[in-house]
Amino acid sequence: MAITTELCNSFKGEILQGIHNLTSDTLKVALIKSNTTMSGTYNADTENYSNVTGNNDEASGTGYDSTGKDLTSVSVTVDDTENIAYVDFANVTWASSSITAAGCIIYNDTQSGKAIAVIDFNGDKTSTNGDFVIEFPDPATPTDAIIVIS
Repeated sequence: MAITTELCNSFKGEILQGIHNLTSDTLKVALIKSNTTMSGTYNADTENYSNVTGNNDEASGTGYDSTGKDLTSVSVTVDDTENIAYVDFANVTWASSSITAAGCIIYNDTQSGKAIAVIDFNGDKTSTNGDFVIEFPDPATPTDAIIVIS
């Protein structure tokens, strides 16, 4: 199947309804397994982390934590000059791991797994007895942050 890097449509509406508080809710990132073995499609229509687990598409492997990892150092910046708001996260590492993943889902664990974004790694990425790292833009800016609202 496929992964397309997108901010989830459900998240856009939920943000306007006040459902998400990105700086106080627990946000997580979970890996989606290889393109050759996944059964689902993940894109702007993905609504919940359970879309991944329901399709049995969450990555697995030595050193991988089921349900993913917490996102830390979450900060929201409003750029009044550009009329843009964006979010920054610290990088995430699964240390000493053996994992293959084609992408990931960012979701709000506090809000029953509501999906925020899906990210395509543009092919399978693998760690073999090493660190599997998701590097977020550092520092995030209005032109390269994972979550940007304009």
